[in-house]
Amino acid sequence: YIGALGARVICDNIPGLVNKQRQLCQRYPDIMQSVGEGAKEWIRECQHQFRHHRWNCSTLDRDHTVFGRVMLRSSREAAFVYAISSAGVVYAITRACSQGDLKACGCDPLKRGRSKDERGEFDWGGCSDNINYGIRFAKAFVDAKEKKVKDARALMNLHNNRCGRMAVKRFLKLECKCHGVSGSCTLRTCWLAMSDFRKTGDYLRKKYNGAIQVTMNQDGTGFTVANKNFRKPTKTDLVYFENSPDYCVMDKSAGSLGTAGRVCNKMSRGTDGCEVMCCGRGYDTTRVTRITKCECKFHWCCAVRCKECEDTVDVHTCKAPKRAEWLDQT
Repeated sequence: YIGALGARVICDNIPGLVNKQRQLCQRYPDIMQSVGEGAKEWIRECQHQFRHHRWNCSTLDRDHTVFGRVMLRSSREAAFVYAISSAGVVYAITRACSQGDLKACGCDPLKRGRSKDERGEFDWGGCSDNINYGIRFAKAFVDAKEKKVKDARALMNLHNNRCGRMAVKRFLKLECKCHGVSGSCTLRTCWLAMSDFRKTGDYLRKKYNGAIQVTMNQDGTGFTVANKNFRKPTKTDLVYFENSPDYCVMDKSAGSLGTAGRVCNKMSRGTDGCEVMCCGRGYDTTRVTRITKCECKFHWCCAVRCKECEDTVDVHTCKAPKRAEWLDQT
């Protein structure tokens, strides 16, 4: 696709890129293709992590910022999105390097010769994920936009971008293959591999829960905690400046889509429960008939046959706010 149209044409037409990003895009069109694939993956992960929350990481079609105005506020949601998107870029590029899809990189060239871990010595072999290349490129590409402006929000974004990049590296694992008589492990060949992206998502979700509200320090070079009773943020903590809106009603200026029509769980006392999700407005109940496979039996050889069962369930959805002017606060 990029080859047919020419990298310059494509890169010039991607909205929202700064010069440095356009240059990288033109130089490495194959990497940009991986970044595009990675974007789908991290958006899916973000939506998985927040599926039971009022803010459900919803994306906006035809908006190059993907999340619209929710990104304008320096909230903990913005902090999470910057971290997970940055992690997604690292993950996608590193994976593409290992799969041999990119001209600029391959397996990690430093993992050669012998090494040791708690189980003893081993030989580096296989294809170790070249995470350092993924991190370097993601840093150059993603951070370029923030380096154009030297303000508080740019500093916050750079901090959260770094948290995301390092989160992927945190879950590198050593995978080994045994050699020797009947796999006796007298010799081992090992390589470093990234864990499933879900682990990074779960980790960053915990960091979102413990994100630290900060203000700029007086010389504008770093952060101080907004509340003196809180601990100072470390390099692995997400940071944010502003409190989040409650996301209960549609408020275009805050990027809140509201929770009217969202499905909730009547029995839950958590964030997915109807009381919390619907912000006390109440919910409508609809009876829905679902057809599911049931009474499945295994037939020799190699076939599973199921019956189709009808199942009637109640689906609860949040009511819209009563006052009409709430529906579209601008």
